[in-house]
Amino acid sequence: MFSPQGPTARELAAQALTSVERGYDLLAPTFDHTPFRTPDVVLEATARALDGLGPFDDALDLCCGTGAGFAALRAAGARRVVGVDRSAGMLAVAAGADPGATLVRADARVLPFRAGFDLAVSFGAFGHFLADDRRALFAGARAALRPGGLLAFPVAAPPRVGSAAYWLTWGFDAAMRVRNALWHPPFVMYYRTFPLSVARAEAAAAGFSVGTVPLPLPGLPGRPDGAPRCRLLLARRPPDADRAPAGGVPGRRGGTRVP
Repeated sequence: MFSPQGPTARELAAQALTSVERGYDLLAPTFDHTPFRTPDVVLEATARALDGLGPFDDALDLCCGTGAGFAALRAAGARRVVGVDRSAGMLAVAAGADPGATLVRADARVLPFRAGFDLAVSFGAFGHFLADDRRALFAGARAALRPGGLLAFPVAAPPRVGSAAYWLTWGFDAAMRVRNALWHPPFVMYYRTFPLSVARAEAAAAGFSVGTVPLPLPGLPGRPDGAPRCRLLLARRPPDADRAPAGGVPGRRGGTRVP
């Protein structure tokens, strides 16, 4: 499951007993060698699906982690890439992923941007947010986009009921809930709380026009029922939305730029 360059079981246990922010600071040097990183096949498929939906001159990666998604944004045509994350450790690694990217340390629930982007993406981060937090995240993403701008993120199909992956995700979420009931600060990381139906409903409630496209994932086995293994949710800010002043980082509200 983990490569030899990945974290040890002891390191993962230490991470899980801290906060989300501190945990990812600890995990950052080895994160790209864990199964928690979004696979390149998903990132590349996202870039292909975004082709032709732009132009995307200015792109934002929400909860960018180690910057794995930056290449997908460049492939989609972005000339300016901005990555936001709460973890200083993850941003330190992301600085090497794309030296031309601007990195901002900030809470994704309180984004320091107004109408500055044509595209916003997020890869694998929504399990770290409870429902109330996601409402703030979607509202902030909508505000960060220009009218007509696009929020896009992949949503994996749930595991087949009764499969090994099904019981693994159930067990992981149950263990995380027990941990959070007994230990503080909480470490929010739930894999089962953000299916496609919830993603669509919450994006629509935030004022987006919502659609999806199936992602072709070469090299991965298809689902037995023929359904796509992953869909790309496309949430567009309506072009007639109330306009905010265009720009990059005005009204920062506590964000810290990382050189």
